Formats: sequence, C-alpha cells, structure tokens
Amino acid sequence: MSSWLPVSPCTPPGCATHVGPVRHPVPAAALLLAGCALALAGALCVPLALLLGRAHRGRLTRAWAYRVVRSFGVRVCVVGRAEAHRGGPGVLVAANHVSWLDIPLVAAVFPGRMLAKSDVRRWPLLGPLAALGGTLFVERDRLRALPTTVRVLASALRGGARAVVFPEGSTWCGRGPGGRFRPAVFQAAIDADAAVQPVRIRYFAAPPGSREPAGAAAFVGDDPLTASLWRVVRAAGLTAEIHILPRIPAGSLHDRRALAGLAQSTVASDRANLPAESVHH
Repeated sequence: MSSWLPVSPCTPPGCATHVGPVRHPVPAAALLLAGCALALAGALCVPLALLLGRAHRGRLTRAWAYRVVRSFGVRVCVVGRAEAHRGGPGVLVAANHVSWLDIPLVAAVFPGRMLAKSDVRRWPLLGPLAALGGTLFVERDRLRALPTTVRVLASALRGGARAVVFPEGSTWCGRGPGGRFRPAVFQAAIDADAAVQPVRIRYFAAPPGSREPAGAAAFVGDDPLTASLWRVVRAAGLTAEIHILPRIPAGSLHDRRALAGLAQSTVASDRANLPAESVHH
C-alpha cells in the first residue's frame, strides 16, 4: 500500500453512530432541503463571484459557507483569530479531516483553493461547486501525477493564493489521534516560501458544552454521502468547532517531513487530553 493512499480504521457502524437527542424527520427533512438548496445556489453563483476581486470574493465565500453549515442544523464555533494576509506568497492551510462538513466549515474562515481527492468531483452539489471554485483534484491512485499537483499548488501559493489541504489523506472519526500528515503537499509550501496555517476541526454533540466527539458528523469508510447528510440533519445539537492554531512561519523548516510532522503535532496537541471513553480503538 502506498503511503499516499492511507486507509483509516474508522467505519460507519463503528464510528458514525449518534448518541443524543434527534430531530423529528419532518424538521430534519426541511433542514436537508435548505442546506442542499443553499449549496446549489452557491454553485450557480460561482461564475458571477469569480468576477469580483479577491477580497470581495473572500467575504462572500465566508458568509455563504457559514450559512451552508448552519442551514444543515450545525452550530459553528471559531476559536482563535485568522491573521490578515499582507502580500507576498499565500498560506497553506492544513487541517485534520473528519467530514464533508469540513469543506464549508474551513471556507467559512479560510476561503481558498482546496486540494481534494477526485471522488469529490462526483459528489452531488458539493462536487460541481468545488470544481467551479477552483478545487485542485488529486488522483490518489496515480502517484506519477503527484509532482504535477505539488507544482500547481506551489504556483498558486507563489501568486498569493490561500490553499487548503487535508494532509491525512482520508477522513477519521475524530475520536482518536487521527492519521499521519502526508508530507508531499508541504513541499509546495517550502517551494513557494509560504507559511503553514494549522487548523483543528472537531464536532461535538449536545448538550451544550459537551466535549464528546459527535459520531453523527463523521463521514468515514464507504459511508454514502446521502446517509451522512441525513445523519447530520437528524442529530440535534451538533456543534462544529474550528480552532485556528499558531501559524508556522515561512522558512521555519526546509524538510517537508519535518514540516508535516510539526503541523500534525500542532493540530493534535491536546488530543491526548480526551477522556478515555472518547478515544477511538
């Protein structure tokens, strides 16, 4: 098995179950329709948004992405503050990966060009939206295409763009340490002399204030997207937390493996403090 094709041990039956209050199917169906409608509206408006300047487009994207997450019945909690871009090379945003919700959640804070597996292109609604938004799709089973992907990513960063990556290479349920950050994408940051912005994503269930990871948000294994969508809108009291961690300055490390390891340890820094019952086995 190639290191670029990581496999998560998480499965829908073992990791994506919901414990807690649930919504009646009728309001849940209303949320599902609202969320899908807003996602579709965003996809249709992308060509017009591309005519705007980068700053205006960023503000519009953040507002829309936030509303997408909220329209599916999920609260949003942002911890920390994003640093303003002051010109020069862009920033590589590196986040752990739990759910399809990660995409609009990160875009609500860090709109930018995303790197995603080619399967995402075929997702209903989110796939066409991602393509129109400039997502760079990776054929994970074609390793010879990886150097080209890194060059394109580095070129975007040199041009001042913000790029968003999920270096674990697969989704993990969020109840354990997660996957190892693959180093290839960090070579793009080194080549472009770009900073790395680590981001931690977590989903919690009701009651308010609970720190128990929410299985309903996990989109793992061979879970169908439709099943995951329905599980999310049925789960009452879900909260999505995005934690903006200290930025790794450009030029701090010149070895991609060391840079990947530093970003990974930054994202996972307090996972060891999770209660024992929440740790994934």
